[in-house]
Amino acid sequence: MVRRARTLNPKFLLFTDADIIHEPNSISTLAAIAEAGHYDLASYMVKLHCETLAERFLVPAFVFFFFKLYPPLWIANPQRRTAGAAGGCILLRPEALDRFGGLAAIRNEIIDDCALARKVKHCGGRLWLGLTNSAKSIRAYGSLGEIGQMISRTAFNQLNHSAVLLFLSLLGMTVTYLLPPLLLFSHDWPARVLGATAWLAMIVSYLPMIRFYKLNLLWTLALPLIALYYMAATLHSALRFWAGRGGEWKGRAQDLRQSERA
Repeated sequence: MVRRARTLNPKFLLFTDADIIHEPNSISTLAAIAEAGHYDLASYMVKLHCETLAERFLVPAFVFFFFKLYPPLWIANPQRRTAGAAGGCILLRPEALDRFGGLAAIRNEIIDDCALARKVKHCGGRLWLGLTNSAKSIRAYGSLGEIGQMISRTAFNQLNHSAVLLFLSLLGMTVTYLLPPLLLFSHDWPARVLGATAWLAMIVSYLPMIRFYKLNLLWTLALPLIALYYMAATLHSALRFWAGRGGEWKGRAQDLRQSERA
């Protein structure tokens, strides 16, 4: 399809998922951003489906944690190595694709959108990533288990399959999201004050995402439990990788060690 599209000599190639609904100005706005900033790849994190109880519990946090892993300012900064994109909506200049040999270069990548962004940036291209209301996913997740599988499929891959990074990530999540509410039960009042202050900071940082999804503000109080769920899904991702079942999709393992690929 890319080959066929290129016969029209397009300025950009659009990669978007089949379950994304675009408003009339969605793509033109993204193209204007790419043109104005001379970006080789511009990507939207689209608004995900967020109506079921499981989605309200986990989906805003998915986007929240995604932007912590892939800060847009770092992605747009040529001096930083951080590269990321959201596969639901990507505009890519054809010449940027040519610089690294085309889509064949990321054929075996389980997180292909971020792999694409890394290739573009490694070859000197410029990236932009943002959040939008003008493109929405209609893919629904009916249960916690479905979302957990989605998280687990790629979580350990994002940590480069490193046990050290896994340990540090779980430790960091524990200190950042679990320790503050636990400190409220301390008998030491400075510890309780510290815990309350940290939890308040957690709430304030999560609040914009809850507002973006137009949810009750009380959902911000659930972030420690949400973080615990994400930690469990990340650990599950690592265990499945070590068992030779990493990145399982439709019954097929996609994220394997090199020896297992062979």
